Amino acid sequence: MAVSALLSQSVMANTQVIHAGELLSIPGQAPLKNYTVVVEDGVITTVKKGLLPASSFASDATLIDLSSYFVMPGLMDMHVHLQMELGPDNTADTVKLSDADVAMKSVHYAKTTLMSGFTTVRDLLSEPEQMYALRDGVEKGWIEGPRIIAAAGISITGGHLDADGMAPDLLAMKSSKMLCDGPFECRKMTRKAIKYGADAIKVASTGGVLSNTSTGTGQQMTDNELKEIVETAHALGRKVASHAHAAAGINAALRAGVDSVEHGSYADEESIKLFKKTGAYLVPTLLAGATVVDMAHTSNFMPEAVKAKAIKVGGDMLDNFTRSYKAGVNIAFGTDSGVSKHGTNAQEAVLMYQAGMTPADILKSATVNGADLIGMSDKLGTIEVGKYADIIATDASPLQDIEQLLDVDFVMKAGKVYKQ
Repeated sequence: MAVSALLSQSVMANTQVIHAGELLSIPGQAPLKNYTVVVEDGVITTVKKGLLPASSFASDATLIDLSSYFVMPGLMDMHVHLQMELGPDNTADTVKLSDADVAMKSVHYAKTTLMSGFTTVRDLLSEPEQMYALRDGVEKGWIEGPRIIAAAGISITGGHLDADGMAPDLLAMKSSKMLCDGPFECRKMTRKAIKYGADAIKVASTGGVLSNTSTGTGQQMTDNELKEIVETAHALGRKVASHAHAAAGINAALRAGVDSVEHGSYADEESIKLFKKTGAYLVPTLLAGATVVDMAHTSNFMPEAVKAKAIKVGGDMLDNFTRSYKAGVNIAFGTDSGVSKHGTNAQEAVLMYQAGMTPADILKSATVNGADLIGMSDKLGTIEVGKYADIIATDASPLQDIEQLLDVDFVMKAGKVYKQ
């Protein structure tokens, strides 16, 4: 890649001038040819037509020559788990690894995610104390990783976000510390989660595929528990994401006012009406569905109850997503990475395309829509003056070939170049 030699000496100068051969400034709109983007102290200050001399902006400006590349905003993944990666060792790791070990794994996965072009992620359930430390370490520049929106998970006793599949003494040690049963307990747990640092709240309105139990994927959290969590979180300025597979749980979460539904595997006609009425986002996680189906067929580490759910639910996700997308439901890009391997996040885009989503809508879901979902549209999602300089580049246009996202060549986050 033709990047100014000065860049090797200083990855973040005060003024950086990017020559973009093709620029997708605002995903959802047409790309622009031969534009100049100027970055000062990590923020975009100029977007102008033409490949303008760097010296016209500052005598010591750094030129980043992407004149033969497709340039667009950094990608955003609204559903990751940076402390884990599903596989045969995952269950054993929950009792073998110390908190410090888990934190070190999350540092590794965070950097892997950033290098694949994802500059912002929403972590929807990790051990809170370590995750908040990772988030803050990235923000302070101690650790290389994406910007992290860290959610706390609130569960009912024995629900999908609680511990399962262990001996009783281990269950007592590993059970979630954020359990609530009944609306008033759930109000208190929501306040507690936010007090200790949660950027968002995650709930499980239904059972889950990977819970080591045969309790199914139907509604688990009651309507009044969901409503209390959402109202409390919103009152304290936090958004709520709901894991949900079965239609009853999807609809209960949407009626309660959640901001996003994760998976949404069996959304029905009522679900679609509620999505459109409330404006909530569907975060489809098709990659997780494809991953668990493959693992169920090709490995033996899953218990039989989990295998059965994986094959059924994972196999149904693609067609059901197509129906929701064609009905006009708001879509935000999310993978459930940690179920799939970190760094392969862009495979979600390929699956979305296979399900009938246009490349333009896929890119918008991973930029503009993600920024809106986390309430950061004023800072992220587009390449416009005043926004953070989260910028990536690929050899060719993903609008013509979505698989270009699988091999991102250039990554900048807040003006710092991490991959060139």
